[in-house]
Amino acid sequence: MDELTYTLRQLCLRNRDGSHMTQANRQRSLSLMARQLQEAGFRQMRAGSLKGRHVETLLQRWQAEGLSAGTLKNRVAHLRWWAEKIDKAGILPADNALLGIPDRCYVTNESKAKELGEGLNRITDPYVRMSLRLQVAFGLRREESIKFQPDYADRGDHIALKGSWTKGGRERTVPITTPEQRAVLDEARRLAGAGSLIPAHKTYKQQRDIYDGQCKAASLRNMHGLRHQYAQTRYEVLTGWKAPAAEGPSATQLTPAQREQDHAARQAISRELGHERVQITAVYLGR
Repeated sequence: MDELTYTLRQLCLRNRDGSHMTQANRQRSLSLMARQLQEAGFRQMRAGSLKGRHVETLLQRWQAEGLSAGTLKNRVAHLRWWAEKIDKAGILPADNALLGIPDRCYVTNESKAKELGEGLNRITDPYVRMSLRLQVAFGLRREESIKFQPDYADRGDHIALKGSWTKGGRERTVPITTPEQRAVLDEARRLAGAGSLIPAHKTYKQQRDIYDGQCKAASLRNMHGLRHQYAQTRYEVLTGWKAPAAEGPSATQLTPAQREQDHAARQAISRELGHERVQITAVYLGR
């Protein structure tokens, strides 16, 4: 193993930010950067050696490869993390637009919401069934719904999600507002006891593979769409009208008072879904 790859790995081991999946993705991305820098002729580097010319070399290569905006943003986020951990955050601008990376938030007002329908009846693993039902009830991501510990999460009028379950390691809460949410949560507690929705004899990866296999066999695809459905349902509850992506009025059709309601609803939904920016709700709700 070359010196740069080794010292980057040590940097990751000393700074375990985010969920296990986030950490694994970051380490893979940094190892790729180390290899690409070596291929570009930078052969005597350590993690602390990062300079502007190295950043420029990586960005030029990635843009020449025609990577998607989403992939570019993910790689730059890992590169920015590297720079911050060695106290060189200033070598990258905070705004991705200054790096020539376009916004990947393409909003078409076309709904991506999904419902389980009869597909749930074709799921034979009780833990996978419960994970899917929690995704519907609370808008959880796949990883969150698998690692979910009902006994810990249930706080009466809301659920609390640990940072180790969530994307980016950000803890959050989601309100319990319906009898259906309460019923699903009570069933999840009976199934998992004091544990999670990963059976005691399995690892997270093993259960994730079972989840994926069961969904494929049941013809359930793009289950991220369950979060879209949750967001659109919550929007209608909070505002009294359907979201633009669900054939509701667009922003230009709202009165000033309705626009205030729209903004407040989007702020709440953004928090419940675990996003930092309200703007991202346009992907789920339209605009």
